[in-house]
Amino acid sequence: MIVNSLSLCYHNKLILAPMVRVGTLPMRLLALDYGADIVYCEELIDLKMLQCKRVVNEVLSTVDFVAPDDRVVFRTCEREQSRVVFQMGTSDAERALAVARLVENDVAGIDVNMGCPKEYSTKGGMGAALLSDPDKIEKILSTLVKGTHRPVTCKIRILPSLEDTLNLVKRIERTGISAIAVHGRNRDERPQHPVSCEVIRAIAETLSIPVIANGGSHDHIQQHLDIEDFRQATAASSVMVARAAMWNPSIFLKDGLRPLEEVMQKYIRYAVQYDNHYTNTKYCLCQMLREQLESPQGRLLHAAQSSQEICEAFGLGAFYEETIRELDARRADLLAKTPEAVEEPAEDSSGIIKMAIRFDRRAYPPQITPKMCLLEWCRREKLPQPVYETVQRPIDRMFCSVVTVAEQKYQSTLWDKSKKLAEQTAAIVCLRSQGLPEGRLGEESPSLNKRKREAPDQDPGGPRVQEPALPGEICKKPFVTLDSSEENLLEGC
Repeated sequence: MIVNSLSLCYHNKLILAPMVRVGTLPMRLLALDYGADIVYCEELIDLKMLQCKRVVNEVLSTVDFVAPDDRVVFRTCEREQSRVVFQMGTSDAERALAVARLVENDVAGIDVNMGCPKEYSTKGGMGAALLSDPDKIEKILSTLVKGTHRPVTCKIRILPSLEDTLNLVKRIERTGISAIAVHGRNRDERPQHPVSCEVIRAIAETLSIPVIANGGSHDHIQQHLDIEDFRQATAASSVMVARAAMWNPSIFLKDGLRPLEEVMQKYIRYAVQYDNHYTNTKYCLCQMLREQLESPQGRLLHAAQSSQEICEAFGLGAFYEETIRELDARRADLLAKTPEAVEEPAEDSSGIIKMAIRFDRRAYPPQITPKMCLLEWCRREKLPQPVYETVQRPIDRMFCSVVTVAEQKYQSTLWDKSKKLAEQTAAIVCLRSQGLPEGRLGEESPSLNKRKREAPDQDPGGPRVQEPALPGEICKKPFVTLDSSEENLLEGC
């Protein structure tokens, strides 16, 4: 029996496509602001999602799906709940259903990625690899349609043969899905290849369910009016936009594109308000700047190593400070109302040396951290290695760490966003209480530099190797230009 509740309409809609590293909450909200009707999150792998715990984040007013390593894999909020589609990568019907049931109360629809041609997806039998296994496609989609209360869709690429493509989509339609998104290229083609509008049109004329046309950014869509031209060329019910929306999300605005500076500032505001990891924010801004990466502003973005520095690069320093104060006040208010949720870093706090300190990465050279300095000092003094004990506060998932050195405990009274940052602040408290150098700019330690060269991975807690708390992959280089395969990753998944 089909229990699926068709609450999301896919007729005559403008849709933000699923894009790896781009389709996180700030971009989805920005696209909605500019006129998108439906927004897809980036593809999220079923195995990763099944490790996640659903957490209500009262500070941000979001729902977070948090991995065991405390990464936020998927974050959403009430504003987009009726219009966000969760796209998963899967090759197994039961896993797919388990993920759908995990997220269905927080999203408007469930989508299965059957179009990504990248190896990380296809080697697991996901993405475009599913196109060669219609039986598995049918099982996954039928299981989802029957087992979840949200409309189910899938996103495919076309096959080399029109006949094979039509046979496949007709079989897909019979599973009971609500719509099908079609990228008008086959799995071996890249954005420089022309999109096959005629194949999408043939699919639209064959099926009775809505067909969503995708793949037009390179050849067809440069401004809002082009979206309708693409829809008519494909005879599709709706249009899904990827790279054109990544470059400037105001492509959805009927009144025309807004200035890029305005769009980027609006994006940054959402990123700060929803605690988006700065590396993800930086990556998306790099894609918007494109050929302006070598401009003065592009160079400031290149140098930025925190959300605060990104804000300062775009004239939003005051906004950042105000927002952080508001979030801290909200957090303090929640903690005051729920004192039972507060955990102390140690059962017995007597004897712990405490200071109100945070670790500011900008005050330290790239290859030196307080933890490294403390470890080096302990070795010189022939003391046992420092021992860090870190706890997480449930209400806001903030961290506090206590470091024990020579049987004395040290702790910062300020809570941090990550375990690694909390450990750095604890190390600073110890070093300052002992009057020792902590590695700040201007404090040279030849022995420390020598040991760093000998053992470059000695300090796993340094800020430059901090694991980001964001869904999907991140920008690992400050300046990113997309080659054809990378562009295909964005629009094909």
